[in-house]
Amino acid sequence: MIMTSVLALLTLALAFANGGNDISKGIATLVGSGVANFRRAVIWGALGTVAGGICAAFAAQKLVKTFSGNGLLTSFPEGPGFLMAVSMGAIGWILFASRTGLPVSTTHSIAGALCGAGLVAAGFGGVKWMALGSKIALPLAASPLIALGLMWAVFPLVRICFSGLNRYCVCVEKHDVALQPSCSAAAMAGTAPVVVVGQTRDCSASPSVISRLNLMDSLHWASAGAASFARGLNDTPKILALGIASSALAGVSDIGFYIMVAVAMGIGSMIAGLRVTETLARKVTPMNTTEGFAANLITSLLVGAASRFGMPVSTTHVSSGAIIGIGLHSGGKHIRWKTVADMLLAWIVTLPAAALLAALLYWLLK
Repeated sequence: MIMTSVLALLTLALAFANGGNDISKGIATLVGSGVANFRRAVIWGALGTVAGGICAAFAAQKLVKTFSGNGLLTSFPEGPGFLMAVSMGAIGWILFASRTGLPVSTTHSIAGALCGAGLVAAGFGGVKWMALGSKIALPLAASPLIALGLMWAVFPLVRICFSGLNRYCVCVEKHDVALQPSCSAAAMAGTAPVVVVGQTRDCSASPSVISRLNLMDSLHWASAGAASFARGLNDTPKILALGIASSALAGVSDIGFYIMVAVAMGIGSMIAGLRVTETLARKVTPMNTTEGFAANLITSLLVGAASRFGMPVSTTHVSSGAIIGIGLHSGGKHIRWKTVADMLLAWIVTLPAAALLAALLYWLLK
């Protein structure tokens, strides 16, 4: 009973760590383009993540099988020590990366931890290397390149279709109205809010405007929510798989599994998401709201489609590839290549680092 509780807590701790590192992938463009401050952006991203995590119960169940252990290992070692080592190995690496502000892949971390502990448990033959290559390594390697290529190809079309929306806004204005009494008393005057769509310069100049929202900014907010939703949809089943494999969440309803993990991801997003968001928002390349919208659109479409078909792509790699594509589209002169190099190194090191950490932990726990 105690070990089951420990495994359940480790599953939720992994979800928390994932939230802290991965929240940036949906909201970094909001912060980087100046549309929102970190606090507002992270709340919006956390809500999208939780919604996506809950919907994963209905739309992304294939990913649970891939990451339950049997998808990557020839046999699943008995006893709680194995899954404790896997969870702690993945958690340790993700927390370290978040502390240093580096966006890393939870997918790579979990896969690496499974393989590292699996090597200690059953030797070289205990890992399905072909499955690791085809189901994990190949999609993860290809996804940032696909995102970068799509950003390069699609952004000119997005700019043509949407950039003109920067000239328009939705305003809430206060207008004087006559209040007609229901009896014979004299009519009274008052004010009432009225929603008006107009040009931004008119809204800015009008003294009667209570609040306004640029139409392009509105689309940018929507795309950030969609990217966060897709992230929750793709990451929740991977984390949940460890809890199911260990029976740590036994007795909880199916939808209850997803709600618990999704909420833990949301809490981690709001508490620990600042440093990685700062890296992607301000330290890779400058961006405007149209570019941010395009990057989020590509991220949400790729990650959402991958989740539906059971492909474990990394939101980190997809969103980072799209953001780098923003800089390349303007000639690459504004890209901070030192930051990009640090990110690439972190991506390369993630799988073996998580594997080594989990292998050491399992060796000690055995």
